[in-house]
Amino acid sequence: MSMRPSWNTYFMQICDAVAKRATCDRGRSGAVIAKDDQILATGYVGSPTNFPHCDEVGHNLKTVVHDDGRISTHCMRTVHAEQNAICQAAKHGVNIDGATMYCTMTPCRTCAMIIINCGIKKIVAQWRYHDACESEEMFAQAHITLDYINNEKLNYEQQ
Repeated sequence: MSMRPSWNTYFMQICDAVAKRATCDRGRSGAVIAKDDQILATGYVGSPTNFPHCDEVGHNLKTVVHDDGRISTHCMRTVHAEQNAICQAAKHGVNIDGATMYCTMTPCRTCAMIIINCGIKKIVAQWRYHDACESEEMFAQAHITLDYINNEKLNYEQQ
């Protein structure tokens, strides 16, 4: 007899399945918004509707110089999984106030601001994003719970 997964495990497994639809191989991430043990919306990394995807035309890379002098490269072609999940809820009139968001990695600063303004009260992330300090501080200040499944930092390939 198999063990029934916890809600966190269940929603994170769905998040992993959603992430497989991502169209940018630099950060194949997914997001699931749930409330009262029900899925409200999902999202994955991909270009805006009817725009070409990285998998089709390549990346739109931009170099970012951080305040500490560190340099990183980011693909700007795609909308983040968290943003797409929130957009899906908005498009279909789904109230996500008080919900929990499950995501592949710590949401970025921009996603964190959007999540805060949407009224999401809890984040469950599978991995720490390598540049998550600012988001973590914002969630703490907004009294949003942030739990990690794995406490390790996710360092994806910087192409």
